[in-house]
Amino acid sequence: MARGTITVQTILAWDTGLMVMFRLNGSVSSENLTAIGPLLAQLLDGQVTPTPDGLHIDGVMEGDDARDVNRRLLSALRRVERRTRLRAEWTADGSTYRFFDYAFKSERPA
Repeated sequence: MARGTITVQTILAWDTGLMVMFRLNGSVSSENLTAIGPLLAQLLDGQVTPTPDGLHIDGVMEGDDARDVNRRLLSALRRVERRTRLRAEWTADGSTYRFFDYAFKSERPA
């Protein structure tokens, strides 16, 4: 790798204490799905499936809390295409957290 190259790992680097593995079930819609699809495949350990409305995503990410992983994923997607929308359910430790873009919507038992 060339010196000064920015990777996905560099973009998503964070200082952590205790990390939690979150399971993601959600959908992404964007003006440029051809650019978003490969990035999702790099960011998530899981599946990215095309749908009539965009992309369905099912995978896992590690982070401090649900807000953290949601923010990191959406921020990375919006670096590629500003008009990207994320509807996500993050599940860990017996709770499911729902988000629309950056906005937290609800928490419920898994």
